[in-house]
Amino acid sequence: MREKIIVTVGRQFGSGGREIGKALAQRMGIPFYDRDLIKLASEQSGYNKDILEGADEQAASVFLQSFANTAYTASSRISLPTEISINDKLFFAQADVIKKAAEEGPCVIVGRCADYILRERDDCLNIFIHAPLAVRIDRVMNLYRLGMSEHETKNTIIKTDKKRASYYNYYSNKEWSSIVSYDFTLNSSLLGVDRTTDVLFDIAMSFKENEL
Repeated sequence: MREKIIVTVGRQFGSGGREIGKALAQRMGIPFYDRDLIKLASEQSGYNKDILEGADEQAASVFLQSFANTAYTASSRISLPTEISINDKLFFAQADVIKKAAEEGPCVIVGRCADYILRERDDCLNIFIHAPLAVRIDRVMNLYRLGMSEHETKNTIIKTDKKRASYYNYYSNKEWSSIVSYDFTLNSSLLGVDRTTDVLFDIAMSFKENEL
């Protein structure tokens, strides 16, 4: 039996992956990390939080390198080569936070290459949540109510997924959304958010008991 487990959740935009990850963490009674990783990375690295938010899950060269001069403060505790890009520095800052969270105890972490960052751990269960594009368009339009047309929503979903894929593929040696990159991939549209969470909970408990 494993003392603890860390669950990482990759997700297509609009698939409900974040909601499923949060529900799973609540059911397991363990911490949930998503966008709050940005605040933690800012506090631990000395980077400006606004800079981190803008670079979140984006590959190198998305941001102008001119931000580098103001992104770091004198109190920074991370020392990295100056020749690497600002996005690389931000990735490493967030990676440190993810590793620390995993060391401190069981948790659920959404996105941000957490599965790759924690690849050397044997207590890490890596999940990917996906759903058909039509289902995701409908979910985003009904849930977020951004006032966009169906066509605009479709484009937003495609662009967001492309950014996530670019980020993941750039910083790992794996392919985003590929079944071989994860332990389990689930289509959330088959069972819905609640039942998908139930399935993941059973998988996580079996993994903890060394039954997988």
